[in-house]
Amino acid sequence: MRTGIATVCLSGTLEEKLHAAAKAGFGGVEIFETDLVTSSLSPEDVRLLAVDLGLGLDLYQPFRDLDSVADELYRANLRRAETKFRLMGRLGIDTILVCSNVSTATIDDDALRAEQLHGLAELAAQYGVRVAYEALAWGTYVNDYEHAWKIVADADHPSLGTCLDTFHILSRGADPSGIESIPGEKIFFVQVADAPKLSMDVLSWSRHYRVFPGEGQFDLPAFLGHVARAGYNGPVSLEVFNDTFRQSDVERTAVDAMRSLIWLEERTAQLTGAARDARFTMPLRTLPQVAPPAGLNFAEVKAEDPRALERLLTQLGFEARGEHRTKPVALWTLGDARIVLNRQGAAGVAPGISALGFDVENAVAAVARAVQLKAVPVPRPSQANEEILQAVKAPDGTEVFLCEDTAWVGEFGEASGEGAYDGDHSASSVSSPAAGGGARIDHINLGQPWQHFDEAVLFYSSVLALTPAASQDVSSPAGLVRSQVMQTEETATGRAVRLALNLAPWIQSDSVRGTLQDTFLEHIAVEVPDLIAYAAECRRRGLPFLRIPENYYEDLDARFALEPSLMARLRELDLLYDRDERGEFLHFYTAAVGSVFFEAVQRIDGYDGFGAPNAPVRHAAQFAVRHAG
Repeated sequence: MRTGIATVCLSGTLEEKLHAAAKAGFGGVEIFETDLVTSSLSPEDVRLLAVDLGLGLDLYQPFRDLDSVADELYRANLRRAETKFRLMGRLGIDTILVCSNVSTATIDDDALRAEQLHGLAELAAQYGVRVAYEALAWGTYVNDYEHAWKIVADADHPSLGTCLDTFHILSRGADPSGIESIPGEKIFFVQVADAPKLSMDVLSWSRHYRVFPGEGQFDLPAFLGHVARAGYNGPVSLEVFNDTFRQSDVERTAVDAMRSLIWLEERTAQLTGAARDARFTMPLRTLPQVAPPAGLNFAEVKAEDPRALERLLTQLGFEARGEHRTKPVALWTLGDARIVLNRQGAAGVAPGISALGFDVENAVAAVARAVQLKAVPVPRPSQANEEILQAVKAPDGTEVFLCEDTAWVGEFGEASGEGAYDGDHSASSVSSPAAGGGARIDHINLGQPWQHFDEAVLFYSSVLALTPAASQDVSSPAGLVRSQVMQTEETATGRAVRLALNLAPWIQSDSVRGTLQDTFLEHIAVEVPDLIAYAAECRRRGLPFLRIPENYYEDLDARFALEPSLMARLRELDLLYDRDERGEFLHFYTAAVGSVFFEAVQRIDGYDGFGAPNAPVRHAAQFAVRHAG
């Protein structure tokens, strides 16, 4: 599939955008008129630079408000178009995007529109230019792709075709299956963008909230499947208007954009592979196929001084399994929950989540897939008799390890005492308590930088085949926290992996360093079979629980009318409770160390959520602790 990107998707100068697109691996670009007008490069310079970079210049856009106008304005529009055709010759671009009229249209007459587009195409042909007519979703008279195609067909000129844009079609709820009735050779260009489903006027939605494929809620693989069945074999180009993307690092955004098209190409190939017909000429690549992860293998916390974390883990009932034989890294376990404390390269680092391990069937294939999706491999120096662990870096810098087993655990021996918690490490104090037996990591909650939140969603869905749940906004004293859960599909035994990505409001920043870890707490949640008994044992070991206000329990009693004995136990142990139509949920939170804290949970009778009604209580309690005094 030939890939492209409109320069309007990226930040920076035109020259920077072209370099970033080439470095990310795009085949071509659309030149957005404003980027050229404001550039110090001449059209000839742009053309030569594109050649040097191996980029095609696929489209010049936009040409606005041509049709549905009186003769005098139409003649002026042709004069304006002719200057653009000459300019395109200097650039070496042979296709121009003409949008349906949104501002000067005064005559609602399809016959007139066909006549005017025919006249434009006749003029364009003299310059070797093709005209791709697109229905804008907010066009005055033409706002539907089938309507636009009918006009193009009526105009009947070889230099006139149509442009199909996923946003303009899917935002209106149109059925894209009609695309298959358009001859492939008359589809001159295809633009793709995803978007969250929002209730707002379509123009504002389009100008600010488009995202790359896989980061929104449109069914783009099905759309592209219709395009492929129509016989189209031209560029599939991104046109994304997004305030965040245009403020972010240009090279990083270009890589995210390219990943999205690789993801879209693969999904489309999977969808259409068994249904190709003679018209299907678009080549579609596939990637190494991997199953979704089967579980969370471990979580790693990095810290220069891990003693407070070791104390917290001891109070949670984790056992110190000892130091790595060659690295300043320690392993702690509770049942099947494994926490790695890493002091390697941690000078000046406050405790924070630094790596996650996922159980996969084939680590080599999983990493090969990730690399093809533009993920950056993480080297792990290994010595003789050490496991070779495969890892890539997530958008927020978290290292993602892909593990086939837990053989690496054998590299940890007896506690060496170096950097270890100097409390009681006797067997009776650290052995997994009965209530914590069978523990496992239930979910991880990661904070995300505002400019890379959508990138993270695409990364985890494309690289790890996690499915995004519906996004939620959670109230906190510092503002709304956007939360996006990524998870595996539910099976008879529950979900293997749950990963929550949270976008914190920047107003929370009150630190010297001002980094994400200073402004937003992240956590590791451990599932235990009997939370009340487990909490009581943790309390006896002196665990510092997050204090829950009495107002919460009064509200809880009003909502659920729980047994008085249970309510008393919840109050006593600072436990939280939730219930839905499937089951019940018990959980508690520890105090934070650095930017990380722990949660213990119990899922009863198939409860599948995260105690969302309790999240504002947790945020408020943590805010009170951080701002005490």
